[in-house]
Amino acid sequence: MNGTPRLGIGIGWRPEIADAVEGLTGVDWVEAVAENLCPGHLPDSLVRLRARGVTVVPHGVSLGLGGADRPDAQRLADLAARAEALGSPLVTEHIAFVRAGGPLTASPVLEAGHLLPVPRTRDALRVLCENIRIAQDSLPVPLAVENIAALISWPGEEMSEGQFLAELVERTGVRLLIDVANLHTNHVNRGEDPATALDELPVEAIAYVHVAGGIERNGVWHDTHAHPVTRPVLDVLAELRSRVAPPGVLLERDDDFPPASELAGELTVIRETITAAGTGTKRVGGPAAGAPSAPADSARSTRDNTDGGASGADAARERLALREAALLSALVAGTPAPEGFDSRRLRVQSRALTAKRADVIAKIAPELPEILGGGFRPAFLAYAGNRPLRAGYRRDALDFAEHLLIEGRPEDSAARRRLTLWWEERAGSRPPRRATRLVRVARAALVRR
Repeated sequence: MNGTPRLGIGIGWRPEIADAVEGLTGVDWVEAVAENLCPGHLPDSLVRLRARGVTVVPHGVSLGLGGADRPDAQRLADLAARAEALGSPLVTEHIAFVRAGGPLTASPVLEAGHLLPVPRTRDALRVLCENIRIAQDSLPVPLAVENIAALISWPGEEMSEGQFLAELVERTGVRLLIDVANLHTNHVNRGEDPATALDELPVEAIAYVHVAGGIERNGVWHDTHAHPVTRPVLDVLAELRSRVAPPGVLLERDDDFPPASELAGELTVIRETITAAGTGTKRVGGPAAGAPSAPADSARSTRDNTDGGASGADAARERLALREAALLSALVAGTPAPEGFDSRRLRVQSRALTAKRADVIAKIAPELPEILGGGFRPAFLAYAGNRPLRAGYRRDALDFAEHLLIEGRPEDSAARRRLTLWWEERAGSRPPRRATRLVRVARAALVRR
């Protein structure tokens, strides 16, 4: 696509490896999680990188562009402010939903705390296209959206991943962030051939590529971003490079950070893979080189007129809202699995969401695992099993501590005093009495009905 910036080889910037990233040679650009940045107080490391001419791209994780609701105006404004503060040439987000419920379903809003797949249906595509147009109109720079990894498949899907992405680009003109690790994940977990997806999607729309590590357990691939990049993922990268020279390729690492020498080694392997695969580039999928693409506005207008106009769009949102709310409720609130889903896979996904929630709580409230010791994780998993995340992770940490104190836990009196003090310093003068807690539970049950 014309105007796509040439980025080169990059790495995901994280505070834990900020010094290592600054010391790496041959890094042309970095990507930072947008929600972790404050435009008026950028981390010194990013300021220094920018002064050296290193491009910084903000990568959003909370918009939920695949959700049934229209994008939140404040979240869009925050993402725009980060792009402007960083002088970024583009911003990126995900083709996913992260929350469900609310007015469209007359039910409480549930938060996933994770990126969940949208169904590849006409309804979901129509909603996603409108949400992306809203985002495009609100952002000062171009938007690229990322394919995600998934443990579960929606019943009754009408398109393959490549077809879904191709039509999305045709309707909106949006750019793509293709994660080759996610293509591999979906190959293992959902039987989808990465080469077929690459054949079907418009590779000319790629803004850049993600490469990340993961691990297979019991026949399920977990896209952890905490393990080295595997050969199958590099093979998918080579497949992509044989079709097109991507403007940028980025190594992602989000946890269990290795020494700088290992990060440098992975970047070297990525460079070598791209170089080797580029020696016989073939063009497969998308429009032929030099062929004019249909104007996004024209394709959008024609397609939407056949879908029933504004009333059809509203109906599509309502149908999608009900489906996403039912799925998310089964994953985080213990309600029955919606018809057509693999209940075993839903249980795996549910456990993964709860485990990730525990990991986040341990990071933002490190005093809790310190106070509770080895009992922290089992206690939190038991607590979170039927208590959905609704008001963010900091509130979740306080509610977890409150729950333990009301139950008279931990049993060790010194640890209980420490937990009480921790709670009081952050939430109020004293934990509510049991009667107050029971009233809260009763109210929540009434809301769920």
